[in-house]
Amino acid sequence: MAERSFKKEVQQLRIGAGEEFRGEGILAVTKALLQSGVGYVAGYQGSPISHLMDVLADANDILQELGVHFEASASEATAAATLAASVMYPIRGAVTWKSTVGTNVASDALANLASGGVTGGALVIVGEDYGEGSSIMQERSHAFAMKSQIWLLDPRPNLESMVKAVEDGFALSEASKTPVMLQLRIRGCHVHGRFIAKENKRPAFSLAEALENPARDTSRIVLPPASFLHEQEKIKERWPAAIRYIKENQLNEHFDGDQDDIGLILQGGLYNGVIRALQLLGLADNFGNSRIPLYVMNVTYPVIEDEVIDFCRGKRAVLLLEEGQPDYIEQNLHAVLRRAGVSTQLSGKDVLPMAGEYTTQVMRDGLREFLKRNRPESLQTHPAVAVDAQAEVQPAVQPEPQLTITEISRPKPARPAEQPITFHKHVEGLAAVVPPRPAGFCTGCPERPIFSALTLAQETLGQHHISCDIGCHLFSILPPFNLGATTMGYGLGASSAAAFNVPAAKRPISIMGDGGFWHNGLASGIGNAVFNKYDGVIVIVDNFYASATGGQDILSSRADNPDRSTNNPIDQAVRGVGVKWVRTLDRTYDVAKVRATIEEALTTDIKGPKVIIAQSECMLNKQRRVKPLFNKAVKEGKRVVKERFGVDPDVCTGDHACIRLSGCPSLTVKDSGDPLKEDPVAHVESSCVGCGNCGEVAHAAVLCPSFYRADIIHNPTGADRFLARMRGAVIGFLQRRRAARLAHDAL
Repeated sequence: MAERSFKKEVQQLRIGAGEEFRGEGILAVTKALLQSGVGYVAGYQGSPISHLMDVLADANDILQELGVHFEASASEATAAATLAASVMYPIRGAVTWKSTVGTNVASDALANLASGGVTGGALVIVGEDYGEGSSIMQERSHAFAMKSQIWLLDPRPNLESMVKAVEDGFALSEASKTPVMLQLRIRGCHVHGRFIAKENKRPAFSLAEALENPARDTSRIVLPPASFLHEQEKIKERWPAAIRYIKENQLNEHFDGDQDDIGLILQGGLYNGVIRALQLLGLADNFGNSRIPLYVMNVTYPVIEDEVIDFCRGKRAVLLLEEGQPDYIEQNLHAVLRRAGVSTQLSGKDVLPMAGEYTTQVMRDGLREFLKRNRPESLQTHPAVAVDAQAEVQPAVQPEPQLTITEISRPKPARPAEQPITFHKHVEGLAAVVPPRPAGFCTGCPERPIFSALTLAQETLGQHHISCDIGCHLFSILPPFNLGATTMGYGLGASSAAAFNVPAAKRPISIMGDGGFWHNGLASGIGNAVFNKYDGVIVIVDNFYASATGGQDILSSRADNPDRSTNNPIDQAVRGVGVKWVRTLDRTYDVAKVRATIEEALTTDIKGPKVIIAQSECMLNKQRRVKPLFNKAVKEGKRVVKERFGVDPDVCTGDHACIRLSGCPSLTVKDSGDPLKEDPVAHVESSCVGCGNCGEVAHAAVLCPSFYRADIIHNPTGADRFLARMRGAVIGFLQRRRAARLAHDAL
């Protein structure tokens, strides 16, 4: 169950030629695939292209009508290897994943694909997860493109350019017999816009036709001596063919400006931010027309040397805006210009940061510095900057006043210096008083009690080395749990503890999610542990979905999926590769039981890997599934019960250990209302989903018994109303008796 449904939006994919398509970037990319006659699509979900996979899944019936095969791959390596269908056959194929982590996983298959080359167009759509909102290490896809000679497209982030890039990518791939990588930044994936659609095309050559007419060409297989020839073919044939196609079809764009003695070279994906930065400096209008000439590299690899030389020749200076490090393009352009004898000064990372996201503010500051060095008069179009520039050159001793008073010599009122971009007026002030809040588990997350139990187990058995994995469970490294020392990759939690397979007083612990287990962990983690007689503890968090990427179904999901095989238990797979000690916990909220199981695994005399499978449904997906059913039942007049939890302020001591061991967002503090209690008491907010973890933690940790559960009954029966009256009467009697005793004692 994906976090977002596109069932309604995907109907736009049916529109024909001449009609206007409106929507989000990922929808436009899907439409472009269909317009290009793609034969098959595959991929693995991950931000920022998770929703592209969701769109494809929701549009599967439309794809099937056109004869397009779609599947959700087991991993990025699987997706990349799927493009093998385009090696021997003239079938257009596309795959997608999150980069660069996904490209790391896929790199072996990509290298082989690029070596032998392709017959049909092969397009790799990577979601470039770079910048402060990223969830991965900060690397670039550019390195993979250079390493394996895969052409890299980075289109301007508007729907027309992105759609054109998909179509150009297939054509470029076929013209040069080389796979093409299309890089989409997060803003490009989610930008909204419009474009004029074309007719969807059925594949010119289908997968069924390929199966019925098999082809084989050993020169395309990566095996000596053919593999030696592939390298020569890349340089002598494929590279020139790609350069020729890019130039003839003008994939890169040149925008003129009146200040033509300078220029800007930029990656296509940065275009919108650059235009905004120029607007802030008074050098572009609201329609995006720049006064400085622009060379937009919609193809960032290979560099088209002739175009770069032509753009730079005759200019005093050019600024390259290249996001990320190393500065691959800048080094390339320096070599190109020097070999051609072009004296134009090239700036780049000297005025812009070497690393980090190029936000509008960063690019504005870099542009201002570039212009101060090379064309300061350009900045005078912006009043505040012009005044600053005038102040910098004003001599310490004022010259004698001139007899002729001109407009220039007339004294001007002082103006404030240019202000930095501030999106929220009071952010800086708030940051000084509001403490930073670490990312954490969702309200009711079934993974929180696992780490509460692990914390309690370590209180008894001491601190242990814990290896983490990629997924929601990685939030355990942050407060309040502070558990985990390393994370090495998706499904590599158990593998990253492999070196600790030595005799010691304590066993290592590793964490792995169900998505990571099926992606990579079964073989590289569990299989490796069995083979090497690993004596540590492996906790597999089974929340029924690939939750961190949006709640997509996986092999062990409990949902019935008409297009996929689900309900394949993890414990059977674990036992199937030879694990003997396996414990399956079907309710992670039972903190005491989870704690006892962890302690058993850490202390048992049995050798070999100890695997704990902790199962409970992801609360976000559960709420998406249950809420509509609950609301429907209430409207139909059916009796339904909703559990809510609370804290009795009279019993709560204000110790807050329950908060430190839980960290639930709905568990907070409030004033006790009792003048004898100085400390605030725990309080459960209305965002509570009724998982019961707070009370379970309090019970397992032997904390104060201040938590209570209240059942809210919708559409109560007569028996419910009778019981409510009886309970109210008994409670009222007890309260009146207590009040009377207190009054008596007061006398």
